[in-house]
Amino acid sequence: MNPEALKQRTKSFALRIITLCEKLIEKGGCARILANQLLRSGTSVGANYRAACIAKSNHDFLNKLKICEEEADETIYWQELLADSGVIRHELLADLKDEAQQLLAIIIASIKTIRNNIAN
Repeated sequence: MNPEALKQRTKSFALRIITLCEKLIEKGGCARILANQLLRSGTSVGANYRAACIAKSNHDFLNKLKICEEEADETIYWQELLADSGVIRHELLADLKDEAQQLLAIIIASIKTIRNNIAN
């Protein structure tokens, strides 16, 4: 996937996370706390990817992609907690969770590619 397309995809993902979190925050209690965590990690994926795109070296790019990987995985974790705790139904999160998993897979593939490029 080209960098501009992935920038747009991670931004769209972040906007979807924001919309979900706005609704969850209105519930209060645990939903609010979990929503805040999801909001931080879910919007961080795109922000850190943008930072990776302006990295100063392959090693810098790799380090920033590793942060993207961590944030995407954390986002999946918060989504799982929201669903497993009953705060939100699994089926309501299915599409958003699938997108997070796809983004994570793309980022992991990019990490493998850059590691191979650095090694060669």
